[in-house]
Amino acid sequence: MAQMPAQTPPPPAPALVRGVLLERDTESPSGEFSVRAPDNQVYRYQFDRKTYVERDDQMIDVKRLEPGEKVEVVSDIVSGLVLRYARTIHVLPEPRPARPSSAARLRPARPAIDGTPTGNLTFSGVVFRVTGERIVLHTREGGEQSLLLRKDTRYVENGEIVEAGNLKLNMRVFVRAGKDLYDQLEAYQVIWGSILEPR
Repeated sequence: MAQMPAQTPPPPAPALVRGVLLERDTESPSGEFSVRAPDNQVYRYQFDRKTYVERDDQMIDVKRLEPGEKVEVVSDIVSGLVLRYARTIHVLPEPRPARPSSAARLRPARPAIDGTPTGNLTFSGVVFRVTGERIVLHTREGGEQSLLLRKDTRYVENGEIVEAGNLKLNMRVFVRAGKDLYDQLEAYQVIWGSILEPR
């Protein structure tokens, strides 16, 4: 009897994925959901009560997410789990129609939700230095990355919004960032904390 060729497993999901929500469990505070990336690759994730979910600058539950919404998922590999664990799920705003350019408009537009910038850049690394104005990371590439801290920079620990003072040296963090009017990198959201324990 001929053996069937082994199927190639799907590629692992990267730490950050943007795509369209296909489906999600709604019967309990924990479960699974799936996202289709722009290249049509489908990724599945696990979530629980600690997963931070945000839409229009408001925290919501996974069950309130609607299939078809564009989302950004930050996830981690957890020992003992087949699927990646979703640390944060951020519903991306629908793009607004472009307005005609005006010679009087000097400031560049920046993506925002209710006035809060969302950022289009992401960084991960270990906190090397923190001052009142700046955070410096040691990145996986071995270099240092310095980002400005804003008055409205959001700090998320274990899915909960916390004060800036909770951020400590040597923590591994994920940062959503963008550039200001002077082309300097500034941090909009800093995420860290323990995640789902292996079952």
